[in-house]
Amino acid sequence: MSKLDLTKTDKIYYKAKTSPEILHIEKTNYISITGKGDPSGKEFSEKIQTLYGTAYIIKFMLKAVNNDFIVPKLEALWSFDTEKYAAISMDEAPLKIPRAEWNYRIMIRMPDFVTKEQTEEAINTAVNKKQIELAKSIEFYEMKEGKVVQILHIGPFEDEPQTLKKIQEFSIENKLQQNGLHHEIYLSDFRKTAPEKLKTLLREPVK
Repeated sequence: MSKLDLTKTDKIYYKAKTSPEILHIEKTNYISITGKGDPSGKEFSEKIQTLYGTAYIIKFMLKAVNNDFIVPKLEALWSFDTEKYAAISMDEAPLKIPRAEWNYRIMIRMPDFVTKEQTEEAINTAVNKKQIELAKSIEFYEMKEGKVVQILHIGPFEDEPQTLKKIQEFSIENKLQQNGLHHEIYLSDFRKTAPEKLKTLLREPVK
């Protein structure tokens, strides 16, 4: 039985160049969990583990009915209080806004054949059979980003401002305005990959 690998069937979604480009992203489904605070902290780590645990429950549920898939890469949407930090530009935000002030939605993409009802069943399994109480916070999340500017960042997360500056300059040059939340797709497993080898897709919805 073959497994669906979204990184191969939807290359547009997962591929990026090291220079900014404009793409159009269609409606996509995820399982997700939200929070606020330092991504290097224990709470963030526990939420990632819970999200992956639930994703694998869904995977094995679907495998049983011949719809197996490879669990996709981790993703996240990041935001902050734009009124409080109105004067800070896109590339300055990671440096000037305290980590405790960041809101996040961590996500794992789901194939189109995964339903909200199946997700809820998996969440119930995680909570009631595996005693993962945090899974109660997971939700089935739909998002249509539409027009975006994206770029591939190679290297440690603390160097992202240099890459974000390229997106900002490209957006100004092409008269584009931000139209959604900063989106990151972690093409590398940051728990196992050396910082200098990390590959992160940075995506900004625009209009």
